[in-house]
Amino acid sequence: MSTFREAQEDRDDALLAPAGTRSRDTSRPDPEPECGLRTAFQRDRDRVLHAKAFRRLMHKTQVFIAPTGDHYRTRLTHTLEVTQIARTIGRALRLNEDLIEAIGLGHDLGHTPFGHAGETALAEAYPGFRHNEQSLRVVDHLERDGRGLNLTYPVRDGILRHSKLRSGLTHAAAGQAGTLEGEVVRIADGIAYINHDLDDAIRAGLIALSDGPPDALDILGRTHASRINTLVSDVIAHSDTSSLPGNIAISAPIRSAADALREFLFLRVYTPLNEDPNTHRAQHIVRALFAHFLENPDRLPAEYQARADDDARRVADFVASMTDRYAIECYERIFVPHHWSV
Repeated sequence: MSTFREAQEDRDDALLAPAGTRSRDTSRPDPEPECGLRTAFQRDRDRVLHAKAFRRLMHKTQVFIAPTGDHYRTRLTHTLEVTQIARTIGRALRLNEDLIEAIGLGHDLGHTPFGHAGETALAEAYPGFRHNEQSLRVVDHLERDGRGLNLTYPVRDGILRHSKLRSGLTHAAAGQAGTLEGEVVRIADGIAYINHDLDDAIRAGLIALSDGPPDALDILGRTHASRINTLVSDVIAHSDTSSLPGNIAISAPIRSAADALREFLFLRVYTPLNEDPNTHRAQHIVRALFAHFLENPDRLPAEYQARADDDARRVADFVASMTDRYAIECYERIFVPHHWSV
């Protein structure tokens, strides 16, 4: 008698495109019994969703550090938007949506407090730190009291290889993903952030839509929804999943327009924010906390002290795990004088 999971795997065989990734063909670093109800990728999605690192994303910066408004994106809402965009693309291309969802939900688990500004500061203190590699480290070694989540190889690969270079929407800093589902998440990440960061920057009063590159906006659209629809539709139209190995692609005109919009954001939003005094203060917090705990490793939480890594690696893991507000509270507790009675 077949299980419900096996019935879903049979359905995948029938419905997925030839280049889609089948869950029945996957494996894990540590073999374990299969679930009778869920496919391997569904289990991975659930493990990420229930992870402590996933819950912390709600209090980590996307672009704006400690915003006072309720509607600015956080690392969590960014993650959800990436996953939704990726699933839309994946469904149209008949790819494995469960694999896409697991990668999408897990891709930023290793992000530091204070967004990319925090990542830059931590990389100065701990050379070589990259948030995509830290995301993989979270799921492999840090979650579940050091046991890790034991995710399947395609999910781990997609998490590691989601990161992009500044130079283009479809160029990966960590190399091309091993599955088309991973490629979909990677391109969805770019689609999401150039649009929601533009939206947030306009809301913050840093720029107006009329400041944006007119040719790019004429091509992509002048509303948040129209730009996403243009980009998603173009990816679907120019990708091929009908045979192995398949490819995920975007047309040259749309890619150029998206890259022009990204360059505008670097010039008018990201670079000015990186030069803002509050950003420098946030980076100082990251560097100061790293230095403090490296000098006093006995003050690390027990779960980090118990790890077999060297002190610098344990401290980097701890600081990277912090939310914005916890990093600020920790800094104040350590470095800011408290009231005392004489």
